[in-house]
Amino acid sequence: MLANRRKSERRLCRRVAKIQFGTGSLPRDCMITDISAGGVKVIADYPDIPPEFTIILSTGDPRQCRLAWRIGCEFGAQFVD
Repeated sequence: MLANRRKSERRLCRRVAKIQFGTGSLPRDCMITDISAGGVKVIADYPDIPPEFTIILSTGDPRQCRLAWRIGCEFGAQFVD
């Protein structure tokens, strides 16, 4: 069994959010499936996810993120702000 390396507890959720790939680009829809103080797990049907991007939560709060891992249409992102 793999050890949990997360520094903060994650909470399961199903929140619609937006993902933005760089300043001036249009935000795209995505789904957050879990969130913690350190990052998020996201489902998005985009072929390419850049190493850094912005997640705009349903509360309107933008968070700067760094791609941590990706498997198919799911990926994990670490908050860097």
